[in-house]
Amino acid sequence: MKIAFHASRKLRAQNALAELKNHYQSAPPEEADVIVVLGGDGSMLHALHHYIDYQAPLFGMNLGTLGFLLNDYKIKKLQERIASAAHFNIHPLKMEAIDKDGNKSKHYAFNEVSLLRETHASAKLKVHVNDKLRIKDLVCDGVMVSTPMGSTAYNSSAGGPILQLDANVMPITPISPFRPRHWPGAVVSNKCKIKFEVFKPNERPVSATADTTEIRDVREVNIQVAKRITKTLMFDDAESLRERIFREQFAGGQC
Repeated sequence: MKIAFHASRKLRAQNALAELKNHYQSAPPEEADVIVVLGGDGSMLHALHHYIDYQAPLFGMNLGTLGFLLNDYKIKKLQERIASAAHFNIHPLKMEAIDKDGNKSKHYAFNEVSLLRETHASAKLKVHVNDKLRIKDLVCDGVMVSTPMGSTAYNSSAGGPILQLDANVMPITPISPFRPRHWPGAVVSNKCKIKFEVFKPNERPVSATADTTEIRDVREVNIQVAKRITKTLMFDDAESLRERIFREQFAGGQC
């Protein structure tokens, strides 16, 4: 088994990297059977983007805080853990943005695509799903579309639903909606195409962000799942991961 390592720049992750390289031979990522990611959830997100064109699955080991998408850090029996790990295939969102000057750009998001107002003026948006206008005037601080993987992150903090990794849906979650009042958002099939149009982008400037890549002053943003791109995450115990997500989903409940 050829293992490549990808580590956060933080001291704890770098020390773990040195420790693992003393026990296991390191391979270049283009030749690896698996890429072991050392760090936190941010490190995993960075690795997904960095290795987006690589075929090797990613096995994360947590050296951060939450480590929601990673496994426990252990030195021993790494190859055995990888060989018996459960696999989850994920697809990023593809964001195609057009700014107010007509410039087009394309970016990918494994967590979410978010639109946010740039000034004191609220964002005013039209929301289309599969080329049909669903909301004529969404007045808000912003709105986001997330993947199941990203549903536990910014989407959850904005009040959106938490999903299992293998869910075939996308949450559309508003951020501080003023109109329609109390609109809770929606959950749509991951086969849907979503378009946001910005009303008066010069007077009400809006930015669009795909994970960490921001485009300023957009007038239109199109979002859909990039089915042609598949990344594989590996976990020691699939049921443990599902249970972790269930605990997040029912965090406010009593038993």
